[in-house]
Order: sequence, then structure tokens, then C-alpha cells
Amino acid sequence: MTNTKKSAALLLVICLTSGCAVGPNYKKPTVNTPTIYRGLTPEEAAKGDTTSFAEQKWWDVFQDEQLKELIKTALQQNYDLRRAGTRILQARATLGITRADQFPTISADASGLNKRISGQSGIPPVETSTNRVGLDFNWELDFWGKFRRSTEAARANLASTEWGQREIATELVANVASAYFSLRALDLQLEITRHTLTSRQDSLRLTQILANGGSTSLLDVRQAEQLVFTAGSEVPSLEQQIEQQENFISILLGNNPATVPRGRSLTDQPHPPTVPAGLPSSLLQRRPDIRQAEQQLIAANAQIGVARSQYFPQIELTANSGYQSSALTALFTGPAGFWTFGSTLAQPIFTAGRLRSNVRLAEAQHQEAVLFYQETIQGAFRDVSDALIAYRKTQEFREQEQLLVNSAQDAARLSHMRYSGGVASYLEVLTNETNYFSAELNLVQAQQNELLALVQLYKGLGGGWEQ
Repeated sequence: MTNTKKSAALLLVICLTSGCAVGPNYKKPTVNTPTIYRGLTPEEAAKGDTTSFAEQKWWDVFQDEQLKELIKTALQQNYDLRRAGTRILQARATLGITRADQFPTISADASGLNKRISGQSGIPPVETSTNRVGLDFNWELDFWGKFRRSTEAARANLASTEWGQREIATELVANVASAYFSLRALDLQLEITRHTLTSRQDSLRLTQILANGGSTSLLDVRQAEQLVFTAGSEVPSLEQQIEQQENFISILLGNNPATVPRGRSLTDQPHPPTVPAGLPSSLLQRRPDIRQAEQQLIAANAQIGVARSQYFPQIELTANSGYQSSALTALFTGPAGFWTFGSTLAQPIFTAGRLRSNVRLAEAQHQEAVLFYQETIQGAFRDVSDALIAYRKTQEFREQEQLLVNSAQDAARLSHMRYSGGVASYLEVLTNETNYFSAELNLVQAQQNELLALVQLYKGLGGGWEQ
């Protein structure tokens, strides 16, 4: 082949392999992004912080050393997160398989056949031998971009899977922290209940002594018993909840149910009075679920090109070469060599609407992906707004609950003094003791809710996935 022919052939291959890729190129959909988060106070909105609370690493947000160890263990052992890792490996392998379609395939083959035909009617038997060694070449040219669009979709699916793993990590960090704070709240409620039970048992013994001496009635004894039994019934209930919460945390950690070690108490967990939310536009880059939805959208957009490419002819080059001889010793001699080269072109003519329906299916799936992407963004802004409101309002609620506990505690003290002075009945003591006990438990719940709101705000802003 002359140099001119070689250059022409090379130019033809380059033109065929660098053809246009049909289908739309990806363009990010228009999103209605608010200028500020709903839930910020006027002072916070005016401050205009560009730094987001979610930019802090989880080990800086949660400063309980034992909680840090629990989260670290969960990130290493949790089964959901480990399964997400295997899905990434699957998506990476799928990308490799899809990308390979853009390139030619070359295979080698060798065969040997000896055949003997017995002679008949005086014809001597015939024995033949055929030996062959060859290379086969097949290449479907990606002139219309079918394989490139498929690779684009596979690459987006891989990125979507990776962001999906980060979303699971974000959920896991938030779930472990929330479960731990709930456990410490139950511990504090049990501590309060046991202390209250001891105090009421002492009060019951004193009331029984007074009743035996005729200074009070049996009704007061029965009312004092009610206080004891009420506190006593709470103990096993709280112990049950504590052990079940420990089981839940153990499963999050990828362990069998077991005791969970404790660190700081609920009231010693540090948390700022206000947290910066950052710019709403940055949420689109920080939230793993939004990034995952966008990659799914990119994949769906590429599939439109794959479907449209089926309208156009498929061009395939084939070639094979090698050696073939009846004598094995002469297999690799010059006359035994052979080669063939050819090409095929296949153009769909009638498919009963199959190709058109495939394109419509891909376009509808793309539209669904657009709507899901936009819906995910709206859901993210709602998460942040809800968490901002919850964090501020739970703080206000906790402050009021603290005032209620202080008042109920003083009322219980005064009622005991009035009862001891003989100017009040034990029913007054019963009422104020019950109110004080309920107020203490409600305060613990308020403290827990404040910490849980902080966790949800950190998660809502997209924090926790960076390791």
C-alpha cells in the first residue's frame, strides 16, 4: 500500500471514530434558590455569614470523646455503608465494561483437524489434515456517539453511587449522634427517677411514723405510697428503654447488641447558642443527595443520545489474518499466510415504532430526573429551615422548662414545710411532688431535643460526609 493510500485510510478511520455524538449535551436545570434561609433571625440574616456550620468536621462538632469513638467505629463497620462501598465497585466495573465498547476487540484462535474417509468400491481411503492459526479483529465504529454517550451515562452513575455513599455516611453520623444523645437523656431521666424514688421512700417512712403516732391519717400514708409507686414504676421502664437504645446503637456500629460506653452527661454536651448557616447557593454543592440527584440527571440526559443513535447506520470493521496449511511443518511458511478485511453497514428501515418509543422513553426518564433533582433541592431547603427553627425554638422551650423546674422545686419544698407545720394536707404535697418530677423529666426531654435539633441542622446543611 502506497503512502497516499495509507494516509487516506488513516484519515477515514479518524473521521469515522471522531464523529458527532447525537443527543443533547448536559445543561444544569434552572433552580429557584432563595437568597436566605427561612428560619434565620433578622440579626442572623443581616449578618450574612458565608461560612456554613456544615464545613466543620464531625469530630469538631461533637466533642464528646466517647461519641467520637462510636462514630468512628460506625464509619468503619456499619453494614449499610460497607454495602454502599461494594456498589461503588460495581459501578466502577460497569464503567469499564461500557467504555470498552469504544475500542476494537482482537482475539486469537488456533485449530487442527485431521479427517479420514474410508474407501469404497475400490476407491482408496482419503485422509486430510487442516491446521490454522489466526487473529480476528472487530470494531464497531462509534460514529454517532452511542458508546461515548453510554460511557458518559456510566461515569455519571459511578459519581452518583459515590455521592450516595457520602449521603449514607451523613445519615450514619447523624443517627449515631442522635441515638447517643437520646441514650444520655434516658440515663439522666433514670438518675432523676432513682433520686426521686429514694427521696419519696424517706418521706413515706416519715409519714408512716407520724401515722403510727396519731399525728396524721392513713390517707396521707396511702398518698405517700402513690408517690413512691409512681417513681418506682418509671425505673424498669427507663431501664428497658436504655437497653433497647444500646442495642440500636450497637447495630449502627455493626456490632451485636451490647453495652454502650458513656462519655459526657447530657447537660455537659457543648453546643453553640447560634450556628452559621452559610449561603443557600452553597447547599447545592454540599448536600450529597443533591449531588447524587444531579449525577442521575446527567446519566438520564446521556441515555437520550444512546436512544437517538439507533436511528443511524451501524458501521463495523472486521478483519482476520493468519496461517493455514495441511502440513503442520509448513504452517508458518509464506504461501500458508492469509488475510481478509471487510466492513458492514446496517441501517434500520422498519422497526414498528420501537426506535421512536425508545427515544420517548429516554426523554421521559430525563424529565423525571429533572423533577426529582428540583424536588430534592426544595426538600433540602425545607430540612435546613425546619432545623433552624427547631434549634432556636427548642432553646427557648428549654429555658422555660428550666424556669418551670425551679418553680416546681420551690413549690414542692414549700408544700413539705406547710405539711410539717400542719397547715396543709398531704394532697398538696402529692400534687407539687408530682409536678416537680414531671417538670424534671420534661426538662431532660427539652435538653435532648435541643441537641437533636443541632444534629439535624448539621445534617441538613450537608455536614458529616467529609472524612
